[in-house]
Amino acid sequence: MLANAWDVASARVAEEAGSPVVATTSAGVAWSLGARDGDALDRASAVEAVRRVVGAVRVPVTADIEAGFGSAPADVAETIRGLVAAGAAGFNLEDEGREIADYVARLEAAREAGPHLFLNARIDTYLRGSKDLEETVERAEAYLAAGADGIFVPGAIELDTVKALVARIAAPVNILVWPGAPTVAELAAVGVARVSLGSGVAEAAYAVMRAAVREALGSGTYTSIAGGLPYGELNGMLAERP
Repeated sequence: MLANAWDVASARVAEEAGSPVVATTSAGVAWSLGARDGDALDRASAVEAVRRVVGAVRVPVTADIEAGFGSAPADVAETIRGLVAAGAAGFNLEDEGREIADYVARLEAAREAGPHLFLNARIDTYLRGSKDLEETVERAEAYLAAGADGIFVPGAIELDTVKALVARIAAPVNILVWPGAPTVAELAAVGVARVSLGSGVAEAAYAVMRAAVREALGSGTYTSIAGGLPYGELNGMLAERP
C-alpha cells in the first residue's frame, strides 16, 4: 500500500506512519517544484527530488518518473542512471499510449541502465486509452518480455476487470485508487499486489491550503486547519534524518 509522497517532509511522514517503502508521485513532485504534471519538469530537478527523499528516509524509495524525461530511449537511460546514483530502489515508467515497439525500446534502455531497480511499467489504456482488456494484456506481455518487473494499470478499478487483469498478467499488478474505489482488502482478494494513492494525497494537502485561505479571508476563522500534525512532532521528524 503506497500513499505517495512528493517531498522530504511527506516522505518522512509516510515512513513514520509505518510505510515500509516510500513511493513518489510525479504530479506531486512537479507541483511542489512549480511545474505542471506531464513531462514539464526537467530531469535534473526530478532526480534531485528523489535524491533528497532517499537521503531523508531509511526505507526503500521507488520513484514515479513520468515517461522518463526525454523523447528517446537514450534520454530514459540517462534518467535511470540518475536514479541509480540517487539511491532509488525502483521506478514507475509511463507508456502514455505510445506504440508498443516505441515503449519497449524505452523499457529496454531503462532496464540496461538500472538492472537492479524494480521496473514498474505503467499501461495507460484504462486511464486515457481504449479500456480494452486484450490490448492491455498484449502490452503487459510485451513490457514483461522487455524487462519490466511489475505492471501498473491506473484507471482499472472495477473488481471484475482487475481480477481479469491479474489472471492474465504474469507479474505483480499495481492499481491506482481514490475515494470510493474498492478497499485494499478487496483488491488483495482478487490478487492485486500493489495499491497506490498516486497524486491524491498531494491534491488533498493543496485543498487544505485553498480552504484555509478562503476561510481566513472570508469568515476570519481557521477551522480548516484543525487536525494538522503538531508543530513539534513534524519538526522532530525532520530532525531525525538518517
